[in-house]
Amino acid sequence: MTKELFGTDGIRGVPGTPPLDDATLYATGRSLGAYLKRKFGAAHVLIGMDTRESGPHIASLLASGLAQAGATVAFAGVITTPGVACLVRQNDFQAGVVISASHNPFQDNGVKLFSHAGMKFPDAVEEELEDDIFKHRGEPTPKNSPRLTADESLDAEYLEFLRKRLIPGAKLAGFRIVLDCANGAAYKLGPELFRSLGAEVVAMAVSPDGRNINAGCGSLHLEGLQKRVVAEKARLGVAFDGDADRALFVCESGKVVNGDGVLLAAARFLKSQNKLQGNRVVATSMSNLGLERILAQENIALARAAVGDRYVLEEMLRSGNVLGGEQSGHIIFLEDSPAGDGLLTAVKIASLVSMHGKIESLVEGLKDYPQRIVNVKVRSKPPLETLPEVSRALAEAQSALGENGRIVLRYSGTEQLARVMVEAEHEADVQRFSQSLANALRSSIGA
Repeated sequence: MTKELFGTDGIRGVPGTPPLDDATLYATGRSLGAYLKRKFGAAHVLIGMDTRESGPHIASLLASGLAQAGATVAFAGVITTPGVACLVRQNDFQAGVVISASHNPFQDNGVKLFSHAGMKFPDAVEEELEDDIFKHRGEPTPKNSPRLTADESLDAEYLEFLRKRLIPGAKLAGFRIVLDCANGAAYKLGPELFRSLGAEVVAMAVSPDGRNINAGCGSLHLEGLQKRVVAEKARLGVAFDGDADRALFVCESGKVVNGDGVLLAAARFLKSQNKLQGNRVVATSMSNLGLERILAQENIALARAAVGDRYVLEEMLRSGNVLGGEQSGHIIFLEDSPAGDGLLTAVKIASLVSMHGKIESLVEGLKDYPQRIVNVKVRSKPPLETLPEVSRALAEAQSALGENGRIVLRYSGTEQLARVMVEAEHEADVQRFSQSLANALRSSIGA
């Protein structure tokens, strides 16, 4: 069954319009509460959100729906997505709800659901919830949903969890670090965490106004952070996205280190400690061929899962691996948490830099093959293999590149887009084949 509401990262849209209209949100809370009562006999749910102006209204509607189903609700206020996952896992919550659209602009928002294990619900559960939501979303919504009051003790508990993840032997006293918090969920937690570990923190994008989340800052806009790290003579720069489930890094020189570099640095360290289970790392189809080749030189295998941290986690759990992640900066340290957590990743990388010197030395030998991603707006999403023109262009490109390149064609899980990724040894091949594939998509299903 194809899900209509849930994408790869929950329910996403524009508040006030389906699927984030009041009726659907209220029905979502009600259906989640009813499911939990059926499954566990109890429904105690934690709600958290990022800094978007639409967050409080959405939280109130979900809480009203949950209460209608007999659930009780705790509210963490503004907190990171992995913060909710962590608190649900450590406490007596049957589920967690995060109101966020991650790296998207403030006009968007979303609803992400987490099980008691701190992981996204399986597809089968999301399908069951969808059925129930569709049954109830025609019912009237409450006239005055109560505004929720945040429990500040939840922040303190999450920060204590993170502090304990500092790698033994690391010392951050006097460690100068620049944090770009994207005017999002990490705007208080990030600086507080690193200051409590003794670091000298320079904080950027920590004045959210409900509309400036991700606006020219954070993990999608690294230019400001690069300049600030150099100007401040900092040891490290970190950029989070709006809900801080990802982190990207900037070296002293201003060079960017993405999720591939983090996976390499972490894999090397874990292997040196005999803690890299199976000498295997899980990434996605988007990770650069350069990562695969440098890991192979060090006898570490790279497995590729579908794009999305949920699929990385599924493969890690299936194969017993402890490290996985995405080029975009979602990194999973499974012995610490099943959730990709930008603050946790920042603690780990800052630990390694404090112990081993510059971050450049941690990723030495990593060569990025030229890569280009083209997004094509589409009017529909038929199976790509059913499009003859696309199939012809793909076969031509694969034949020409052979073992010296990779092509990934996929639809976005959250937007009406097809994504073309071409990677090759030579930039000319990347440009040529990404364009031919994008043109084939546009002529076949372009919007």
